[in-house]
This record gives sequence, structure tokens and C-alpha cells, in this order.
Amino acid sequence: MDQSVAIQETLQREENCLLAVQCDVFFDDITESRLLGLVQSTKEHAIFIYTHRRMAITADDVSLEDIVPISLDFAVVEVSSPEELAVVGADTKVRVSYQERALELRLPFGSHSRFFLSEVNRAWSDVCSSLNQAPRFEWIGKYYKATRGQGVVKQALAPIGTTLTKLGQHRKTEKPSDKRGPSEKEKGASTGTLTSKQTNSSQESQVKSSREDRGDMVRSSSHTTSNKAQILAMPQFGLRDNLIRCELLKSEELYTYTEDFSFFLGTYNVNGQTPKESLRPWLSCTANPPDMYCVGFQELDLSKEAFFFNDTPKELEWTKAVAEALHPDAKYAFVKLVRLVGIMLIFYIKKEHAQFISEVEAESVGTGIMGRMGNKGAVAVRFRFHNSDICVVNSHLAAHIEEYERRNQDYKDICSRLQFRQLDPTQPPLTIMKHDVIVWIGDLNYRITELDVSDVKDLISKKDFETLHAYDQLKRQIDEEAVFVGFVEGPIDFQPTYKYDTGTDKWDTSEKCRVPAWCDRILWRGKNIVQHQYQSHMTLKTSDHKPVSSLLVIGIKKVNAEAYKKTFEEIVRKIDKLENECIPSVTLSKREYHFEDVKYMQHQSATLSLSNDGQVPCQFEFIQKPNEPTYCKPWLTANPPKGFIAQDGSVDIELEVFVNRSTAPGLNCGREPMEDILVLHLERGKDYFISVTGNYLPSCYGSSIQSLCQLREPIQDIPRKMLRQMEENSQKDDETTAEKPLDIPKELWMMVDHLFRNALNQEDIFQQPGLRIEFADIRDCLDTGIPDSLPGSNHSAAEALLLFLDALPEPVVPYSFYQQCLESCSNASQCEKVVSMLPQCHKNVFNYLAAFLREMLKNSASNRLDVNILATIFASLLLKSPTKQDLAEKRRTQEFFQHFLTQGSS
Repeated sequence: MDQSVAIQETLQREENCLLAVQCDVFFDDITESRLLGLVQSTKEHAIFIYTHRRMAITADDVSLEDIVPISLDFAVVEVSSPEELAVVGADTKVRVSYQERALELRLPFGSHSRFFLSEVNRAWSDVCSSLNQAPRFEWIGKYYKATRGQGVVKQALAPIGTTLTKLGQHRKTEKPSDKRGPSEKEKGASTGTLTSKQTNSSQESQVKSSREDRGDMVRSSSHTTSNKAQILAMPQFGLRDNLIRCELLKSEELYTYTEDFSFFLGTYNVNGQTPKESLRPWLSCTANPPDMYCVGFQELDLSKEAFFFNDTPKELEWTKAVAEALHPDAKYAFVKLVRLVGIMLIFYIKKEHAQFISEVEAESVGTGIMGRMGNKGAVAVRFRFHNSDICVVNSHLAAHIEEYERRNQDYKDICSRLQFRQLDPTQPPLTIMKHDVIVWIGDLNYRITELDVSDVKDLISKKDFETLHAYDQLKRQIDEEAVFVGFVEGPIDFQPTYKYDTGTDKWDTSEKCRVPAWCDRILWRGKNIVQHQYQSHMTLKTSDHKPVSSLLVIGIKKVNAEAYKKTFEEIVRKIDKLENECIPSVTLSKREYHFEDVKYMQHQSATLSLSNDGQVPCQFEFIQKPNEPTYCKPWLTANPPKGFIAQDGSVDIELEVFVNRSTAPGLNCGREPMEDILVLHLERGKDYFISVTGNYLPSCYGSSIQSLCQLREPIQDIPRKMLRQMEENSQKDDETTAEKPLDIPKELWMMVDHLFRNALNQEDIFQQPGLRIEFADIRDCLDTGIPDSLPGSNHSAAEALLLFLDALPEPVVPYSFYQQCLESCSNASQCEKVVSMLPQCHKNVFNYLAAFLREMLKNSASNRLDVNILATIFASLLLKSPTKQDLAEKRRTQEFFQHFLTQGSS
């Protein structure tokens, strides 16, 4: 997760947290976790060091401990041991020094740490190249003063750890001309990359011995012949090596062969319980020890603290239970753990295979309302084993028997949003589907439908699982190709794993008496995969679910070193012959693209095919036009924006159009036409020009309150010229019109009226997301007037209302009143006075929403809303800062709005 948001909330408007990374700081014989933020103020940078209680989501989770300015007295140096340096993917140990103070840090393996160090190195290089403008860091003083006033910083940097050095004094003796950049060793440390000199056989033997000595954890492997393609992907390699890498991947079958390895997959929804019994009947159920374990949990902790991303003691308890239950006939090394709220994935491998693991990355994505809640979602780990790329996903999808479409949407969101950074930061991130092998486990929550409880239990008692499976929602959705296209699930010959009375094997006897279901599933996608077992484990009774396991035997690609060398040499000779002989050239499938009827927040795409018709491989990239900040308009993207095409090869580029709250205002009124020219550049070749136009359908989303109050007809029935005139008048605060404006936008009234009539008692309203397809129907209804009443569920209507408020170009409380709201937030009468001064239509909307929300609070026993929840959600939408909002301001906006949610408010 991006923890820079929490740091940003502690900063003032003039400063920005560019990146954040979690690390360990060495204190004598112990380590403590800290959060580092790379903070920028104008052209100056500093590293802010924070203590933190948990995964940092808000400023409440962090406390500023110290600040390290990035000046000429600053240095960051690799201090890893030779054995660690020889291990690609090992955690990075660095010494950060400033003047005469220093501390040692350990940053976790991964592209995020590498990127953080490279950005720190970039900031330091900028200082070195501007010696005539030495940074003054006057802005830092206010943070020292603030933190020390609160008693947070108890010591300067000097006492941290025992690594106090004289590096600062040493650097003062250097000549300015020597400070043009870090040494080669420091560069390697800063970017997290290794040169090819580190791949000699003696170091490989060191890696092996160090792995045998360190049996507790494995991060990644050394450079071996099994991952030379990885070496070629590193940033220090240019076009020539990209050509070699591409040709190697094309010719992979010439130098690889497959060998079978066993993967144990397990999934268990533990219902917030602590381990009460050994997990060995589940995790050690195979006759022979598996080569790898990927063990997933859901609902690890159901407390409110865990819901807001707290650390939970249950993580350690269940991790320990797993470690103690692994197969006793083998020794395993721990590789990775990733957790999002209660969704956790643990990865172990046999020690003898540890050195062949590389490129380990972990990511997570929440699928709650507006994509911000993590109670549902997924965690995933991707890695390379020998020469195969593997991704394991553990997900917890939406609950309730009728919500299968919501589960489908969760699956699609996870596939599109969960991305892994590559070793080469110039390469686009890897999606789940871009792996040789994908394994998907978890509580997918698909249920059994069209049968009542007694019929389901009767089929279970007869062990007629084949008949029962025909009524399974997941099977039906896969058959319809709605989800998990290309995935396989083995035959199910065990009884449903949900729902049981906790501590028993009895079906649910609660008032709800839920229909038994196969909620917990394991699927896979890829070649050379055979499932040897798929079963539940009835002996475990801790939860209302039963754990499930699968043993997959997967053919993993391994490298034949001799064949690899021969192929490599042949490719190099071929490229040597072609190089400098020919100019790259491509053929484009089309030069002009037009997108018809583009709608707000509705994705459209078209394919641009590039075919290499030249005599040599080529590298392409979309480049910026003069005086433009990016290669395309903000509503347009090209995916991928750069890439490589082998000789006689081709690549498909998706030109994607998506209008959001930032681009809709200009498009709605026609002030900004939907048209752009893309410039496609070939390295060592010519440029190609691609025209992109579109017909955007105006929407109430992204239109101003004042403009909407002028519209008595649906917005798409109004000529574009008139919409533009209304928008210009609204910006001039010109309220003189031939016709009296509406008190509030009719679109807002339709949504609020629908919710008032149908959703006052809706459980988790404004907290549970709706369906995207239903939002599209609601948007079309508001924009066209067809049908007369809003379609969709209450949750979709509630989310549509939130998105409407979020898209307003000028918020309900106009930016010019924002400061007055902050100043009056503690005084209810002053708050009401500020609202009374708002422009009439804005004041009407504010009071109308506040009255509606007070009605919602009268039904809090059924809808589970309270003043704090509503103030948190709506204050951020009604009172937006014209610049950047810090944590203190956010709290004051909530305090301001709370006055209007209490019963006594007018």
C-alpha cells in the first residue's frame, strides 16, 4: 500500500511526500520498524523518519522522529555483506549519514525500495550539480519545532544505532569536482541493481552456503543461468540488450526443458478466530512433502482496528501455526508474507529450491466502496522459479447469496488493478495474467442457488456432489465466461465448506440457517499443470468454514546451460550482422481513430496494431509534442506507451479513452474538444502521427451546480453551445436568466429522493459499494431522462450520489468559503452563518443534503450509520480545499459538518 498518503497529511501545503518506504533501523542488537518519506519543498529534499504503530493510512498512524536533509553533507552507502551482495533480491542494508551523524537501515527487497533509493540518489545528484545554489532548508525548522513541542523527538540522529561515523567530516575534505555523483558501488546500492561481475562461480557458491546457513528466510536467488533473461531486463542495458532479451524469449524452447514440482495450495476463512488446534491435518495431508506451500487466510481479524489496517496479533499467531504444521519430512524456508486487513498469504519453499527463486514481489488491492475499503479484495505474490513466472492470488470476494455480479466485478477489479512493478522501472507493470502459471485461491463466496436448504442437504447426504455442483454460481459464471476465463478447477468430490456452527461439523443452526456452499475454492491457469488432490478438511473446527487444499504438480521451465549458451551466441551474431545495416520501419493498422458516444466513467478502447516491416527489430515510444507535459491528453492513454517489436513481429497497442472528474468539466460544455494527435517515435527511425477524436456525451457528472440548476431538461437534450454559455455565466456568478432557476439540480433530487424512499433502513448504506453496470444505468437515466425513475440497487444509488458530489468542478461549499469554514468550525452558529452566505443554489444543496442525512441518522439502528461515519464521508466531498488539505484541516471540515448532522441543527 502507498503509505506516503499518511506522511502527506502531516505536511504543510508547500511540501510534498514523493515516496514512502518501510524499513528496519538497527539499534545495537535489535531492530525497530520506521517509515521513511522522501519530502520535497520547491527544489530541496529531505528524508523524514517516522515511528508508526501500524500500516500507515492516516497521520494518526505516524509520529515524526527526525529529519535528514539531502545536502552536500548527505550520503547513502551500501553496507551489505559480500554474501548479501551476491544475492539478487536480498534486503538492502544502507548507511545514511548527514554531517557527523549516521544510522544503518534495512530496506525490504522489492522494486519499491529500489525506486525509493534511486529517487534519493537523484535528489542528491541534483544538489551536487548545483553547487552555486546550496540548499538552505529553512522550511525544515517548523517541523522540528512542532515535533519537539509535542515531545516526539527524544534524540537526534547521532544516538540511533552504534554506527556513528565521521563520514560527514570525510566528505568535507572532498573537492567539489569529486561530487558529481555517487561512486559506482554507491550507484549500485542506490538503485538496487547488480552488475554482471557479481555472477562469478565463487559468489554463486557463497550464495549457496549462505542459504544453507540461513534457513529461516529466502528473498531471491543469485544470477544463475536460469534467470539470465532477468539480467538483461535491468536498467543498465540499452536497445541492443533488449533485442537480445526479446530474441531469447522467442527462442526459449531451444534451451529450456520442463521438470515437475509439487505446489501445496491452501485456503481457510478463519472467521476472526485464533488458532485452537494444530493445522497439520490440513497442511501435512500429502504423503510426500510438497516443494512449495502457498497458504491463504481470510477474515484473519474481524475487529474494527483490523478493518482500518491495524497490525493484528492474529497475524503472528496464524503464521506460527502454519510454520509448526508444515510437512515434517522436509525443511522449508520462508519466502514472503502479504496481508490486507484480514486477507493473508504465506509462501514457503523447500530449502534446496530456495536459490532458484527470484523477482519476488507482493501487492494487494481493496475492492470496497469507491475502491478505498480493504475488507474485501486480494493479496498476491509473484515470483520467478527457474525460468517460469508464477503468480498466486488469495482473494475474499463480496458476500451474500444474491451478490454474484458484485463478486464478478470484484474479480475483474482485482485483475485490472493489481499490478507488479518490474525490475526495469522503464517497463510497464506486470498484471496477474502476464504469468506462465496463475493460481487463484480464497473465499470466493459464490453460493448454491435455486435449491432450498433441505434439497441441498439431501444431495450432500447422498454425496451427489455432481448434481449439486450444477447449481453452483461459480460454475455457472465460468461456463458463461463471465469470470475466470481460461482457469481450471478440479472435480469437487467433497461436501460444501460453509457454513458450520463453530466448533462442530453441524450445518448452520442460526436464525439465518444459510444454505451450504462451496465458498472456498482453488483454481489455476497455465500449461503442464496436473491436480493430484482437491479436498476439504473436516477435522478442523475452529471456524464456520472448513479449510481446503489442492496439490498441483507443475512443469517448471529449467534452462539447459549449454543450449542456452549456443542460442545466446547465435542471437548475438545475428544482431551484430543486422546492426547499422537497416533503418527501423513499421506499418500501422490505422492512422485515424474516432470514439463514438463516449460517456462519463465508461471505458472505451480501440486497437492500434504495429507490424515491423523492416529488416531489424525496433523500439517504439509515444513522445511529447512541443510545449505539452505528456504524450497525450489526460482522457487518453496508450497501453503500452513504449515497447519492442522483433523482426517480422507485431504488437497491439490499446488506445483507451476514459473521462473522469478532472476531464469531464471541459468536455461537458465543449470548451475542450475531444481530439488529440499522438506522436509515435521509432528509435533510429522516423515519427508517425495518429489522430484520435471522440464524440463525448455531456453528463451531469462534472457539471457545475449553477449550470445544472438552469437545466429543466436532461443535459443531453441541451445544445452544446447553450451548455457552454451557461457554464461561462456560472463562472462569472451571473444568476440573471430569463427563467427562474431550480432550487437544486433535478439530478441530485432524483438520487436523494430515491434513497429517502427506499434506503433509510438499508444496512451499510454509503459503506458498501454498488455495481458498476448499475451506476452506468443511473448515469444514463440522469443524463437522458429515461427511464422516469432510477434503476439499480440502493447501494449503487448511494455510490452514484457520492460520485456526483465528487465530480462537481466547484464543491457544494465553494472554494472561496473554505477558509471561513475552517475558522468557524468550533462554533455552530458561526458555521450556520457561513452557510447562509453561500450562493443560493449551493446553499440549497447544502441544506437539502444535511436534512436528508439527518433523516438517515434517525434510522441508525437498522442502517448502522452514525454522525462520525457520515461526517467523514460527506465532509471530504462538500468542503474541498482549493490546494492541498492536511490532516488538521480534514478534521476541522468534519467538525464543521457535524454541526449540521445533529438534531438541533436548522
